[in-house]
Amino acid sequence: MPYTIQDIATALGATAHGDLTIAVTGAAEPVAATKDDLALAMSPAYAEGLSKGHARAAVVWQGADWKSLGLEAAIEAPRARLAMAKLTALLDPRPTGAGVHPTALTDGAEIDPLAAIGPYAVIAPGAKIGAGTRIGAHVSVAPGAVIGQGCLILDGARIRRKVRIGDRVIVHCNAVIGDDGFSFVTAEESNVERARASLGKAEVESPSDAVWHRIHSLGGVVIGDDVEIGTGTSIDAGTVRPTVIGRGTKIDNLCQIGHNVELGEDVLMAANGAIAGSTRVGNRTVIGGKVGIGDNLRIGEDCVISGGSSVLSNVAPRKVMMGYPAVEMATHVEMYKALRRLPRTLLKLAGLQKPVSNPVDSD
Repeated sequence: MPYTIQDIATALGATAHGDLTIAVTGAAEPVAATKDDLALAMSPAYAEGLSKGHARAAVVWQGADWKSLGLEAAIEAPRARLAMAKLTALLDPRPTGAGVHPTALTDGAEIDPLAAIGPYAVIAPGAKIGAGTRIGAHVSVAPGAVIGQGCLILDGARIRRKVRIGDRVIVHCNAVIGDDGFSFVTAEESNVERARASLGKAEVESPSDAVWHRIHSLGGVVIGDDVEIGTGTSIDAGTVRPTVIGRGTKIDNLCQIGHNVELGEDVLMAANGAIAGSTRVGNRTVIGGKVGIGDNLRIGEDCVISGGSSVLSNVAPRKVMMGYPAVEMATHVEMYKALRRLPRTLLKLAGLQKPVSNPVDSD
């Protein structure tokens, strides 16, 4: 549906200028914008693109001379990415309606009349689906699983047994919540146990009984309100207590959350990250892409873990960490500088060795 510039400014809580009755139906980069689009020119770097596109109105940076940019209307965005969040939410309405698709299997499940169940979904007996929740095509919800109100469980997701999901949670396609954790034990002490206890000093042996016995996951998963879980992400069930994802936490695509992990509230975790079992991550910590965090660790509140880092020890609150193994970012930068200087330093050292090893005879 079309929105006027005034409508959008009100939704963004922003200041608008010019002809506020102009209506737009979408958003676009300045160079690709049509007359029906709102151009997104939220920094001076996009100014040139406005002259190449056809937008009549744009979201611009604070203090921009929007008239000289050839616009008929403008919305000032002091914080560009926040404006982007509100604008994209406005222009991306969720489907509405309720009911169960004829191909879905829901016998014995407790489904609120205001929920929607998509094609070929399987909602097992004893599962509960809250009001306003939408279950996509080919989703499976295990017996006894509970999904709250206003959730969006997208196509192919798997919600396993003993999973409890709060309200307004988004689970993207093919995510798996609540499968068994990766937990095994041998009858005798294994090489990995000896290596860990001795920090690699113990001798590696060939055990007489190398059978790995599964430790089953009985604890399930508890997910708080307003959580988002990305495509292809897997969250393992706890062993005897649940794995916990705190309120407001956002997890990107292709992440692995191990059994008994506890993620705090408002944690942000980027793609391809992995957290090993029984680790706790404090509130508001940000974990970059492709970060690996070891098991049984404690990551404090308000930390930032830079992309590609590997965390092998506890991290105190409010630390910015980087590298392998992760150290404080300032320390890592100095280490990296020293590493880059190392070849030149070795060449200088080699040059100094010659006069030292062949001293001039003083006689």
